Amino acid sequence: MVSDREEETVSPVRHAPLRVVLAVLVAACLSALTIAPAHAAAYRYWGFYQLTDNAWTFAQKGPDTTVPKDGSVDGWRYAVAEETSTRYPRAVLTFDEVCGTTPAEAGKKRVGLVLDFGRPADAADGATPPEPKALCAVVATDATSSVVLAAAGGVRTEKGLVCAVDGYPTSECGGPVQEVSAEAKAADQPVTIAAPAASPSASASSPAPSGSDLAAAPTSGTSGGSVTAYVIAGLVLLALIGYLLVRSRARTRQDG
Repeated sequence: MVSDREEETVSPVRHAPLRVVLAVLVAACLSALTIAPAHAAAYRYWGFYQLTDNAWTFAQKGPDTTVPKDGSVDGWRYAVAEETSTRYPRAVLTFDEVCGTTPAEAGKKRVGLVLDFGRPADAADGATPPEPKALCAVVATDATSSVVLAAAGGVRTEKGLVCAVDGYPTSECGGPVQEVSAEAKAADQPVTIAAPAASPSASASSPAPSGSDLAAAPTSGTSGGSVTAYVIAGLVLLALIGYLLVRSRARTRQDG
């Protein structure tokens, strides 16, 4: 027969492996979260906007699924932007200012297009970007914003992301920026964009940018994936802790 003193001596030894497992699991989860890869502070990309009540708003859908109405204005801005900030086109032009000199055509629609190529601080190599410009795209009534954008010139895409418009930038595509310079963080200064003369119709033979659903900004898959991983790791850790505590209490009751 085992005395109470012997039970007190045996019980800690019996439960020691459970506590060790719990400590190891906690350490493993904390280690996994600690060594998670660092994420970019910002991205350098073309942002897609729409003019609403004479102000730019971030487009709710990609340009390949957005069908602008006749009389609307699309805007694009190339910039370095952090996940918590937005860089709008630095000039606001109304539809009348952009398309006022372009006559309407039967069976087509007119959509204003404002392109802001950003500041030297937004460029990957500090180069001077092209001057901002505006034009009026005359396109089919069911044309998407991708077709409207194609009226500005060549559009380079990669994996559904708009990488370059009218040849700018020449190479990169939605590149991450680990450290944002003070110049890139500085507030935007308004610019003047001259209203265009009468614009030609967008060529029906000009192919729209490829991609099933072109994105206007880099998807935060890396950042979003890491957040998901953190949440899952936390839930798994809590579940394991709860399970092991229940088992520990059950064993304690049985031993008692």
